[in-house]
Amino acid sequence: MGEGDLATGGTTRREQDAWLVFEDEAGQSLRPPKARTWSRRGHTPIVTVSGTGSGRVSIAGLICIKPGQRTRLIYRTITHHGRKGEKKGFRETDYAALLDAAHQQLGGPVVLVWDNLTAHHDAVMQKLITARSWLTVYRFPTYAPELNPVEGVWSNLKRGLGNLAARSIDQLTILVKTRLKKMQYRPGLIDAFIAETGLILTTNPP
Repeated sequence: MGEGDLATGGTTRREQDAWLVFEDEAGQSLRPPKARTWSRRGHTPIVTVSGTGSGRVSIAGLICIKPGQRTRLIYRTITHHGRKGEKKGFRETDYAALLDAAHQQLGGPVVLVWDNLTAHHDAVMQKLITARSWLTVYRFPTYAPELNPVEGVWSNLKRGLGNLAARSIDQLTILVKTRLKKMQYRPGLIDAFIAETGLILTTNPP
């Protein structure tokens, strides 16, 4: 178990047998993303936003890769309604719970690659990582989102939500989960997100 830079990963036998897992987070408010659509010439389509209500849907996603296995997308959401004292996003224990669920679902050790967000490498997270013998962690180079295939998930999700005006944050949460679930059943699409990064998965000799 350990933590280091992305370039140093994948050298032990345990790591070679593991799932390579990329992680990232995103969020969406009630204001829908801009998107293109069709309309009659000279008639600009208008999406009406109620302007009432507040809140945000926070999303943490994992793309999981292993040679000979179907590529997986695993995610969790947290809905913030704007209430006082309500958790606004993912904390260290939430990341640990997501990784525990992924470990159980994947059925093997995990090599995790994520960015340099403070909550990813502070003392609390380091303790949680150390307690999981099946987990090895590496970090992306600073300011390199183009290397993370989960960015493709967020881009696809934003396009899917474009021009949709949810009436409440709970309805938005349902829309987000529905679109992510559809992606889970399209491993070819997830593989395309990986291909867009230019990363190549190789196996070192034992």
